[in-house]
Amino acid sequence: MVGIREVAEVAGVSMSTVSQVVSGNRPVSAATRARVEAAITHLGYRAHPGASQLRGGRTGTIALIVPTLENPFYPLVAAGMQDVLVPRDILLTVTDASGMDRSTNAIHRLLSRRVDAMVAAPFGIPAAGLAELHDAGIPFVTLGEEPPGGGDYVHSDDVRGARAVTEHLIARGRRRIAFLGGEESVIPTQQRLEGYRAALQAAGLPLRDDDVVFTEYTRQGGRDGAALLLERDERPDAIVAANDLIAIGVLDVTRARGLRVPEDVALTGYDDIDAASLVSPPLTTIENPAREIGRACARLLLERLDGDVTEVTRAVALSNRLVVRDST
Repeated sequence: MVGIREVAEVAGVSMSTVSQVVSGNRPVSAATRARVEAAITHLGYRAHPGASQLRGGRTGTIALIVPTLENPFYPLVAAGMQDVLVPRDILLTVTDASGMDRSTNAIHRLLSRRVDAMVAAPFGIPAAGLAELHDAGIPFVTLGEEPPGGGDYVHSDDVRGARAVTEHLIARGRRRIAFLGGEESVIPTQQRLEGYRAALQAAGLPLRDDDVVFTEYTRQGGRDGAALLLERDERPDAIVAANDLIAIGVLDVTRARGLRVPEDVALTGYDDIDAASLVSPPLTTIENPAREIGRACARLLLERLDGDVTEVTRAVALSNRLVVRDST
C-alpha cells in the first residue's frame, strides 16, 4: 500500500505538508499543492477515511495509545489527560498496544472509529503507524520525541534526570556504577544512558561496556538484568535502573542473593511511581511528572481542535527532580 511517506518523497516535501494538503486543515502554497497532488495521482495514493473527520463532525472522543498498561506511569498520563478533558465533556479511550503489530493495528482501528485526536507513546510504534496518524489529518501528540514529519510532542529531560541520579551515586562514594536499561533502541533508554555516561565522564570514571545491560521495562526485565550484573566477580557497587519497575526487579534479585541495599549495592529507579516509595528499601528515583505530561498533551490537542494554533510543531518540556530515599 502506498502511504504518506512515499507521497512526500516523490513530491519532495515533508509528511506533515502532505497531510495538510490531504486534510485541508492548513494553507499550502499553490505550487506545493500541485506537486503533492501530482504525486498522489502518480502513486495512486488514497487518504485514510479519517482524513475528513475534522471537516465533518466530531465524536467527542480522544484516544491514548501506550506500549503497556502494566507500567503505572501510563495510567497516570491518562489521569492527567482526564483532568483536562472531562470538564470539556470529552471521553478518553486508552489502548494497550503491546508489540509493533498490535500498535499499528490499534492505530488503524481507533482511526476507523473516528476519534477526534490521539496521543501516542511512540516507542514500540513503527514509523508506518505514525505515518497513518499523519494520513488521518487529525491532531495528535507524541510522548517523549518529535514525530517524523513534525507534530506536537511533550517530554521531560531524561538526559538531565539520569545524569542527576548518577551524580548522586557518585557523591555517595560509588565508583563502579552499572546501567540497567530497557530496550536498547527506544528513545528513553538512549537518553537515560546518555545522562549516565555524561555523569561518569564528568567525574573521570571509566565507561565500561560490560557495566551496561539492556533488558525490558518490566519487573522481570529487572530480574534478568540484575542476574547478569550481580553474578560477575567484580560486581557493581551501584545500579542505575532505567525505570522503577526494573529497579524493583533488581531488589528481588538482591534479596534472593542475600545482598543488602544500599550497603552492598546502591540502587536507583526512574519515574517515581507509587510503588517506588512502598518497596523495601524505598527507592531513590527521578520524579517524572506523568500526570502533568498527560495534562499538557490534552491541552495541546484541545488547542488544535479549537483552531487556536497554526504552528506545525510545538514542544512542551517539563522538569523532573531527584527524590532521595533509602536505596542509596
